[in-house]
Order: sequence, then C-alpha cells, then structure tokens
Amino acid sequence: MISARRLKKNYGSLTAVDGLDLEVPEGEFFAFLGPNAAGKTTTIKMLTGLLRPTEGEVFIGGFDMLREPNKAKELLAYVPDFPFVYEKLTSVEFMQFVGDIFRMERKLILQRSDELFERFHLDEYRHELTENLSHGTRQRLVIASALLHDPKVFIIDEPMIGLDPMHARIVKQELRARAKAGMTLFLSTHQLSVAEEVADRIGIIHHGKLIALGTVQELRSQAHETGALEKVFLSLIDQEEAHREKTAKLQD
Repeated sequence: MISARRLKKNYGSLTAVDGLDLEVPEGEFFAFLGPNAAGKTTTIKMLTGLLRPTEGEVFIGGFDMLREPNKAKELLAYVPDFPFVYEKLTSVEFMQFVGDIFRMERKLILQRSDELFERFHLDEYRHELTENLSHGTRQRLVIASALLHDPKVFIIDEPMIGLDPMHARIVKQELRARAKAGMTLFLSTHQLSVAEEVADRIGIIHHGKLIALGTVQELRSQAHETGALEKVFLSLIDQEEAHREKTAKLQD
C-alpha cells in the first residue's frame, strides 16, 4: 500500500534520505523510528507528497505520488507532530471543513463525525471553539478528523503527544482496530514503548539510511539483544555508529 523505491533527498551537500527502499502492505501497523535528524520527517514529507524527492519514487495504493498526486492523496491521511487547526471553528465545524476538502456528502460527514466524537470522547467539545481546547483534546480532534474520510493509508507523527494515559489507550485501540480492518498505519514516534506495543513491524532510520527492519523479535536477533525495544534500538544505533567510524578510518 506504501511503496518507496530508491528514495533520496538532498539539501545542497547534505543527504537527508539516502536510497530508501520500503514496502508497507495493506493492513500493517508500521512504526518508523530514528534519532533526531535521522531523516524521519523528510521521509514522511516525501511519502505524503509535501516534498519532492531528489531521486526515487513513492506509490500510495499503486498511484505514483508525482504523476498522480490527487489519486494518491485521496487514499491518504496525515497528522504531523504539530497539527494545525482553524482556531475560530468549533470542533464540529472543523470536521465539516475537513469533510468538504474530501468532497464528502454533508449527511455522511455528520454521521461519521458523531461516530468519531463518541469513540474519541469528544462529544462534550463538539460546539467548543478549537482555540479553547486543551492540547490533548485538540490532538484527539485532529486524529478523528483524519479518519473522517476513511483513508486507506494513515501516516501519523507522534500521535500520543499531550494525551493522558486513558486517552492514549483509546487512540492506540482505535488505530489497532483500523489496522485489523485493513487500513495501513505508518507511525513515527520517539516513544519506543508505544511502537513496541502496537507495531507489526518496525523500521529504524539513521543518517538517512534504513539500518534495521522487522518485527521486534527480528530486531532483537539483529542487535543480539534481549529485553525492551529501547535497549535494542540503542544497540542498533551504536552498532551503526561503530560501523561508520570504522569505514571512515579505512577511507582515510
């Protein structure tokens, strides 16, 4: 459902993403991890059509993001780490605005809004201006709005920011249910415990390259580590750094 082929992005002499190949099939919950400045955000922006690759191709549901961007984006929902809302709209007006963007019928917008408000515990805020919502409530509203048009692919960056434990559980349960129903989830996060809990597979990017890919158990085997994902993640990063240092010395 998500296909990245030889994906590369240069900023002058800096290569932010370097030859990324990745396939995420329908119904998979995929977690994308990496240290700061590893290339996660740049990759996501290329996957969502917000950034043009220097080289390579992106396909969403078989549609080329460069050649058929509208068809690709119709299948897609994206929530960035700092999502934007129109602060002078109420929650229900914001949902109607999002539905209009996707040319949904008004009756369907209202029906799905009611369902999503209930699932994400937003009923009491439906007529509240979004500028008056807490960060966590606003985050739930943005996630709900992204699901309004029933996307086939949902790319979400740091979904648990600002959520208390109860609402974080609600969001995780809803996203897992969507994946089981066939939606493809692409999650980027620094909360490794969340990735370990919800993801079917995990990819780790470092210095623009995909250095590890697999289930948690497969990553443990690659890292020669046991225990929590945090320990495995740090071990794989350390191994990659050691390899880069060794390669640099040989080149000198």
